[in-house]
Amino acid sequence: MNRKSLLHTALALLIGSGALTAQETLRIITWKGYTPKALVDKFEKETGIKLKITYSNNEEMIAKLRATRGGGFDLAQPSQDRISFVQKKFPIYQPIDYSKIKTAQIIPSMLAAVKKNSAVDGKGYAVPFCYGTTGMIVNKKLAPDAKDWSDLWNPKYAGHISYRLKRPLLIATAFGMGENPFALYNDIEAYKKLMARVEKKLIESKKLVKNYWTSADTQKANMRSGDVWVESGWDGIGWQLHKENPDIDYIAPKSGALGWIDTYAIPAKSKNVEGAYKFINFMLRPENAAYFTNKEGYGTASKGAEKFLKPEVKANFTRSFTKEDIDNIKWHPPVPEGFEAIEAKVLERIKAAKVD
Repeated sequence: MNRKSLLHTALALLIGSGALTAQETLRIITWKGYTPKALVDKFEKETGIKLKITYSNNEEMIAKLRATRGGGFDLAQPSQDRISFVQKKFPIYQPIDYSKIKTAQIIPSMLAAVKKNSAVDGKGYAVPFCYGTTGMIVNKKLAPDAKDWSDLWNPKYAGHISYRLKRPLLIATAFGMGENPFALYNDIEAYKKLMARVEKKLIESKKLVKNYWTSADTQKANMRSGDVWVESGWDGIGWQLHKENPDIDYIAPKSGALGWIDTYAIPAKSKNVEGAYKFINFMLRPENAAYFTNKEGYGTASKGAEKFLKPEVKANFTRSFTKEDIDNIKWHPPVPEGFEAIEAKVLERIKAAKVD
């Protein structure tokens, strides 16, 4: 037998014995920034699993998974309010086996919210990963008593109020009026009546508003000018402004900040389900989750991650959120069909209303 034949025989024996196999791969479709290189390298070294990452967004994720009926990827990261309505029509995900998730390292209220909001036929389809909120950005020197959504129509701050005229404003206004809009998502007629009350409130108070902001830049410009004292806004923008001017900060409204959660979901035809669970548990390990938050600034669903946050990052969360504030965040559930059309008409009428 020549040298070439000996080599082929040896290789055949190795493959047959399982000693030589192709490297295990985990194909992830995710958002840019959600898989920092340091954590990718750490996971690959720790597990021997090679990560193949595709960057995307909610719409593309849904389109790609629909086209393959849940194939092509082993793990996806959709927003929690974009799962159940898709799953009901196109079964592109598989139920999560929560016994394989280290749930002790996840904030309980976030896990409960995601289980509920991603549920189809009593089964949850997602695990929380990170979150962000919309609350209030306040100049505490000029509006020291501003604490809730209701301050967006408080005559005390007339001419110094700003918000974005989009659907989150309607939801926030309802909560500020002491109502729960999400509890009416199964009753479209009751929701229409609630939106009529919200519309009336915002039209009546339109004269108090300085302007409507439309972007991160206009949020910042409002507060920097000193003309706006109270505005709806995003947590990260409020924290940037606080760094420039300690009088300005982001606060969680008493009746609840509005929150989004991006999750982990396992596609129906995942070829590496066990690898997917390993990666989810790895990324939610407190020190790894904290690395992500330190780098990207988003809140993490990982319980205990605060111990590993940079002092400045930790201070932002500590100033803006008590544990009660975190548990009181109103996580956006899936929007039922027809509801956004109702809200769009309400927003149009508010915009068109004449100021007395």
